[in-house]
Amino acid sequence: MGTRDPASQHQIELNNNMSTIFDSDVLVVGAGPVGLTLATDLAQRGVTVMMAEIREFAQPPNVKCNHVSARSMEHFRRLGVAQTLRAAGLPEDYPNDVVFRTSMTGMELTRIPIPSRSKRYTETQGPDTGWDTPEPPHRINQIYLEPLLLKHAVSHKGVSLRNRTQVTDMVQDDEGVNVTLLNLDTQESQTVRVRYVAGCDGGSSFVRKKIGAKLEGTEMIQRVQSTYIHAPDLIHLLPGKPAWCYYSVNTRRCGTVFAIDGHENWLVHNHLHPTEPEFDSVDRDQSIRNILGVDANFKYDIITKEDWVGRRLLANQFRDRRVFLAGDAAHLWVPYAGYGMNAGIADATNLAWLLDAAIKGWAAPSILDAYEAERYPITEQVSHFVMNHAQKMIKARRAVPHNIEAMDAEGEAARSATGAEAYELNVQQFCCEGLNFGYYYEGSPIIAHEEEAAPAYSMGAFTPSTLPGCRTPHFWLDNGTSLYDLLGKGYSLLRMDDTVDVQGFLDQARAHKVPMTFVDLAKQTNRPEAYQHKLILCRTDQHVVWRGNTLPDSPEDLMALLKGQATAMA
Repeated sequence: MGTRDPASQHQIELNNNMSTIFDSDVLVVGAGPVGLTLATDLAQRGVTVMMAEIREFAQPPNVKCNHVSARSMEHFRRLGVAQTLRAAGLPEDYPNDVVFRTSMTGMELTRIPIPSRSKRYTETQGPDTGWDTPEPPHRINQIYLEPLLLKHAVSHKGVSLRNRTQVTDMVQDDEGVNVTLLNLDTQESQTVRVRYVAGCDGGSSFVRKKIGAKLEGTEMIQRVQSTYIHAPDLIHLLPGKPAWCYYSVNTRRCGTVFAIDGHENWLVHNHLHPTEPEFDSVDRDQSIRNILGVDANFKYDIITKEDWVGRRLLANQFRDRRVFLAGDAAHLWVPYAGYGMNAGIADATNLAWLLDAAIKGWAAPSILDAYEAERYPITEQVSHFVMNHAQKMIKARRAVPHNIEAMDAEGEAARSATGAEAYELNVQQFCCEGLNFGYYYEGSPIIAHEEEAAPAYSMGAFTPSTLPGCRTPHFWLDNGTSLYDLLGKGYSLLRMDDTVDVQGFLDQARAHKVPMTFVDLAKQTNRPEAYQHKLILCRTDQHVVWRGNTLPDSPEDLMALLKGQATAMA
């Protein structure tokens, strides 16, 4: 929990015998899921956070981001909000399946089974069960997710949220950033001083533009005419078992429908063809009816229009000195695999502990160099995964057999082949174990890299590894405790063999003021095969930093690495 309230008092720091007054340690611009995650993570470390958000307090977000990845849920578990999120969204017994049909109400082609909330921890059958994680994925729309993250964030004493507030200017110096805030209701401006700024202000980010960063990549991959509808009678027309996501595959109009509340509200994506350059190039109503498989007598109401453009864009820099970018401010891509928001949450949890280390002073300011060095290559990798998948989906929509709805043997064969192809292509998107757990930080200045190459990974598969840079393989202790629940807020030393004396190293960490948690796993019988070394050193975000069978000959070099003061081990 936070220990200081920036709304009621200023922090005072002495630098070079001069008094510098800070209104907060960090200004987070934008209070969407990424900004709220960053604010919560910082506040739980005792860092004070001011948030600037242009919307009203608790103003509903757009209907998007239908999926919280397992990796994000692992972070939310650490932040103490995973169970709250898990209890929200679709009804607890509503299937989270992905189904492909000739229309939403038509003939079923294939189905990807995904457990409902009530069976999420216990189900063992299906392509995204049995993962080595304490927190499986969760299907929940942002309209339910964001209010819970907001409530959790503002419950921390160290978080001050300013709604209807726009950042209009920023000026950096060697010690901090002066930020001009405009109250959108009173039109009054105020200048606040903070140590750091994090731009979590979306695709049109002011912060990104202010630091001179530019989005580079593919401007347009596809246009999607998206409509949020109220259709209470639709669920009664659905044949067979309900699903979270419906793909409509026919020659009239291909599209996707997401169940938002499991009862009467639905999000309909109409994937426009390259020959349809504008959102209104096709009739919205008729397209919706073709996707749903209903006639002109079916009644529904449009709640909002949510049209969007799929892109693959990355900022050419994620940082300028004391100002950082995260989430859509840093990268935009087609939201396949749900990895727009989830990549932003990974940005936030990476940046939080680095900022904390620099602000608390136990690490050198240069530890912040790790943020861009780690996150930029990963977001670039993921963006290519997603773009390649989007292009395969576009190709598949163009290749729908003309007789897919024919009630004869040839039609049945066409449906069977299309279903098999759809499953093979999309199971890796919706059950993306590789994207969740396979990425690794190569080239980070605060990781003791080895000559061994990290295991390759795909969207759907990965190999657990303790190689420095990889995610620490999860396992359940013999008493049922998650390994991740034992990790500390800085670094954690995991010992697999109690004959190795680590007390001297722990004492040295204490002398260097490096937060170090010791976790003795020597007597655990459930360790995965990936644990071949006697000692594993990992970070608060669960990535491995160093491993060995004995402590390094020069522990001072390792301490320097942990503090961001060295780029390589001696």
